[in-house]
Amino acid sequence: MIRLIRRMFLWLLALAIVAAIIVAVRGPAFVESRLNPVTAPEAGWPVSAEAKALHERLVIGDWHSDALLWDRDILRRADRGHTDIPRLFEGNVALQVFTTVTKSPRGQNYSRNTAEAPDNITPLFIGQLRPLASWFSLKERALVQAAALRRAAERAPDEVMLIRSAEDLRALLAARKAGARTVGALLGSEGGHPLEGEIANLQVLYGAGFRLLGLTHFFDNELGGSLHGQGGPESGLSDFGREVVAGMIERRMVIDLAHASPQMVRDVLAIPGARPVLSHTGVHGQCATPRNLSDDLLQAIARKGGVIGIGYWSDVVCGKTPAAIAQTIRAAIALVGEDHVSLGSDYDGSVDAPFDVAHLSALTQALMDAGLSEDQIAKVMGGNMMRYLAETL
Repeated sequence: MIRLIRRMFLWLLALAIVAAIIVAVRGPAFVESRLNPVTAPEAGWPVSAEAKALHERLVIGDWHSDALLWDRDILRRADRGHTDIPRLFEGNVALQVFTTVTKSPRGQNYSRNTAEAPDNITPLFIGQLRPLASWFSLKERALVQAAALRRAAERAPDEVMLIRSAEDLRALLAARKAGARTVGALLGSEGGHPLEGEIANLQVLYGAGFRLLGLTHFFDNELGGSLHGQGGPESGLSDFGREVVAGMIERRMVIDLAHASPQMVRDVLAIPGARPVLSHTGVHGQCATPRNLSDDLLQAIARKGGVIGIGYWSDVVCGKTPAAIAQTIRAAIALVGEDHVSLGSDYDGSVDAPFDVAHLSALTQALMDAGLSEDQIAKVMGGNMMRYLAETL
């Protein structure tokens, strides 16, 4: 009997180990496929020869991809999600901001979330078998994702170049002008909570290569109020948040107001030297959803010299086509001017998109169809972003 019980125990243990391996290998891929769909028609979006030729002449940049969250090798083409280096090559993207996601509340919504809700990212990191320290620390989660990007750049320097300064950006653009297809990778954080309330951690993140920091995400944190937090629209920048913003200005980091509450936006704009961006959004006057800040705040960001990154997903553009994105870009140009509009896809950020980055020329076609000039298209697709970074980093 004892031998039988021992044998049954060993079989159950073996089954549990096999099940754990299947979950670790298949589970995250299944979740990513479900959360990051591409809604293009089966035949794809039609792109003319003229649009393809223009697209290949453009210097293209995008403010927001969460690809590092999914623990896949970005140097290899994936059959899921929206971005990786091979598809960035195909989409002719010169510069991609890769953001690290570290916490997301269960039941996440655009209206009201609590920081005390169970976290979606913890089980994802456990299921992906990320390093043990990252299971318990938001700072370590950010650093693990940063290390993955750094390793990719070290393994394939002709394919990926980390951008930490204006000098790096100039070198990247010069290399691409000479014929290189290298993709510049600028590291950012989706919210300031990986600082864990310690100002010393700002230097830790900076030393790890972070050059963009979103102040909040879907919940209020130590820096202040979220657009979707419990504190409401009047929950502004905390004293710690002001200290962080001052430290970012001193280090020439990009301040990102995506997900910030209206009062936090106003507080940051009132700080001398602050020149923030809104990395991924829509235009409220064109698509009146709670995810989009009011039009007057977008204008205020532009007046401080910032840029607005237009997202691709249906919640911010009120449509699932390249034309919907193009119409939002037109609305943004009308609102803040053609020198302050750029791309902020939110690729791989648990959102839908009408095309993955390999098929980004569909947006160039849509912008042409919407009546934008070649100069306007060049600015929106990357020119404005490159100018801003050259002046800010």
